[in-house]
Amino acid sequence: MTAEMREDPTPIPADSPPSSAPALAEPAEQTDAQPPIEEFHNRFLDRELSWLRFNERVLELAEDESIPLLERARFLAIFTSNLDEFFMVRVAGLKRRIATGLAVRAASGLMPRDVLEQIWETSGELSQRQAALFRDRISPELSREGIHLVRWADLDADEQRTCKTLFRNRIFPVLTPLAVDPAHPFPYISGLSLNLAVVVRNPRTGKEHFARVKVPSNFERFIPLGNARFVPLEDVIGAQLKRLFPGMEVVEAHTFRVTRNEDLEVEEDDAENLLAALEKELLRRKFGPPVRLEVEESITPSVLELLISELDIGTEEVVRLPGPLDLRGLHGIADLAREELKYPAFLPSTHVRLAEVESAAPVDVFKAVRRRDVLLHHPYDSFSTSVQRFIEQAAADPHVLAIKQTLYRTSGDSPIIDALIDAAEAGKQVLVLVEIKARFDEQANIRWARKLEQAGCHVVYGLVGLKTHCKLALVVRDEADGIRRYAHIGTGNYNPKTSRLYEDLGLLTTNPEICEDVAHLFNNLSGWSRNAQYEQLLVAPDSVRSGLIDLIDAEIEHHRAGRPARIRIKANSIVDEQLIDALYGASRAGVPVDLLIRGICALRPGVPGLSENIEVRSILGRFLEHSRVFWFAGGGDPSAWIGSADMMHRNLDRRVEAMVRLPGEESKRSVGEMLDLAFAADTQAWVLAPTGEWHRNAGSVHLQETLIEAHRHTTRPISSAPNRDR
Repeated sequence: MTAEMREDPTPIPADSPPSSAPALAEPAEQTDAQPPIEEFHNRFLDRELSWLRFNERVLELAEDESIPLLERARFLAIFTSNLDEFFMVRVAGLKRRIATGLAVRAASGLMPRDVLEQIWETSGELSQRQAALFRDRISPELSREGIHLVRWADLDADEQRTCKTLFRNRIFPVLTPLAVDPAHPFPYISGLSLNLAVVVRNPRTGKEHFARVKVPSNFERFIPLGNARFVPLEDVIGAQLKRLFPGMEVVEAHTFRVTRNEDLEVEEDDAENLLAALEKELLRRKFGPPVRLEVEESITPSVLELLISELDIGTEEVVRLPGPLDLRGLHGIADLAREELKYPAFLPSTHVRLAEVESAAPVDVFKAVRRRDVLLHHPYDSFSTSVQRFIEQAAADPHVLAIKQTLYRTSGDSPIIDALIDAAEAGKQVLVLVEIKARFDEQANIRWARKLEQAGCHVVYGLVGLKTHCKLALVVRDEADGIRRYAHIGTGNYNPKTSRLYEDLGLLTTNPEICEDVAHLFNNLSGWSRNAQYEQLLVAPDSVRSGLIDLIDAEIEHHRAGRPARIRIKANSIVDEQLIDALYGASRAGVPVDLLIRGICALRPGVPGLSENIEVRSILGRFLEHSRVFWFAGGGDPSAWIGSADMMHRNLDRRVEAMVRLPGEESKRSVGEMLDLAFAADTQAWVLAPTGEWHRNAGSVHLQETLIEAHRHTTRPISSAPNRDR
């Protein structure tokens, strides 16, 4: 939906503050003539199908010839990883609901089986499109750049000899062929592993036998041959199968890959020890039922029939693709040292407010934050010289008495973990809330929890039945004028690695009300305190949904009174029906609503009588747009909130989330200007149509590249106005 299709066709200039945007001249008051919102029975798009459209946008980035070639290859790998997780969790959940008879109609009006059928059709089309893109465009373009992804038949004699030597010396000792016969049952096929289905014949009896060979994951997916030539590992193994089955004739061999249900279900109320219960469930994850079978299109009917039968999988769950399967391995190709085929290098800089106190020594975060609040915008602002430095300085500072922090995901060699351990060993009080149920990071987080406990940290796992997803750190420091608290509230994880790839916001502050709220929230998480009243925070599951609805309703009242009114939200996903209906209500009242949604959007914009005043955009690029921002015109006195919560049921009902109201004019203005740029008419984005289809506009401005340039060429924040945070 373009700006011209909206009731208010006037775009907001990128250089004007959002609060100056005019409200609609004629408020569209809701009257008895308007049907109730509930009568719009098709007002919600299906969340699962919307997710597939998100992954289609990732695929479109791989198709975009204006993007550097190796980055396009990486987007192909990301597409594969995304789709894998979708099947492991979302499709697995749908199948489980169907199998248990809990087939409740979704808010979109579709039954689970209907959704599943559309998923198979759409995902199959996207997978074929990905395979064709790799075969017909990406691989040939790589070849033209001197990077050759070749198959075994393309190797010359010297290259084949090199591969045979590699196989004999390194690969062969690792392989374990598993036969299938009355004495050898069909082997267990682990999820996402690449396998060879092999048929061999006994030359004496003429009898054929089936065997499975697992392609080991601890070797490079694409074997380097020199001169920037690479061959798939399974091709090397497939060409040497006679060494695995001496005395037998190899009749045929085909690659295949199984995706399994890997969603965990831990009954916390019945588990005396959550850690032990989760570890037990992690072992079970490896044996989840299959939800998808990918096979090479060359596979013969007899071998495919055997796989379908032994894996107990439906024919509709089979995806036939040209090889090679599992394009996650393209990450290794994208990492090649060919900088001219990648995005231009970008080095995050120290935030200007922290740089003011930077000298030969590391940044003094405490000194900077005492002067004024600091709103960080990663990856443009360096994580290492801000958030990481904040925790490291707190650990080393003898005046710091206590550190409290939540950890949802972090890196394998996290300096944050090291700093917390150093703090505990130095005698400081250290509380770490580790979310050991963070999906697919459970095992790593269990290791961190034990390591922190052994160092003397107080480690807790949050509240029963809730995941702790909020991003909080609190430092208590003894200073000349008394105890002072420093808080960090963010939208992203305390992960130094992803901070260079994920776009996130974070507030460093000594604001007494905010720090008091954060202290209360930590007490709620670690003890028996159940204070649900906060001055400057919205906290799920108690107040995020209701608080946002109150803010939306306030914009409606401002609009009806003729005051400036507008709602702008940036999030990963919006699914919650109550919030969507509240936004519909704002649109029906005449309030302009702008949504910047990276992933799932169940809201249907542009529906006459329901959502004419709502525009939904999506921006994808070199960085993953991850921050959550909620901006309200407020009748001329704007407010802005940032936090960890998306507008999904799980975030609002089953997670501990925290959103903070930005306390200063400069911070509000900064996020407002970012949203101005995102919603400018000439900014490149995908725009959501009422049908649920996304269409990419031909804007000349790239949001992320513009922000990179702004940080590269200025030592000041985007807003150059005087600081009024205090």
